[in-house]
Amino acid sequence: MTVIEVRTERREQFVDVTQRVAETVTSSGVAEGIAHIWCPHTTAAVTVNEAADPSVARDIVAGLARFVPREAGWQHAEGNADAHVKASLLGASASVPVSGGRLALGTWQGVFFCEFDGPRTRRIEVRVSRL
Repeated sequence: MTVIEVRTERREQFVDVTQRVAETVTSSGVAEGIAHIWCPHTTAAVTVNEAADPSVARDIVAGLARFVPREAGWQHAEGNADAHVKASLLGASASVPVSGGRLALGTWQGVFFCEFDGPRTRRIEVRVSRL
């Protein structure tokens, strides 16, 4: 397992971690397998989506803010219930095939760490397994 530290600058932010995950795959020596990316935080998530145009990530953040507003009469006392809901909607993990020793992402795809309660220093864990 490899731990990747991610620092966020805003309360809600997508951070493209594709290159760092790809480096983990390369250093693993696994030619054919799977990369499992895990987020051990309850107010953050991991997702695979378009990385070619940064406006896509910004649109997802904006859409989630509209669907799950920060101030909506939540009962959670810490004031970050919306972050928990957003993290649950996107999920705590992603799995990406490894082929030829590389992440087998689609042409436009990237791996994103999704912050919903920042700024913070977070981490994701990457496990690369052989098939």
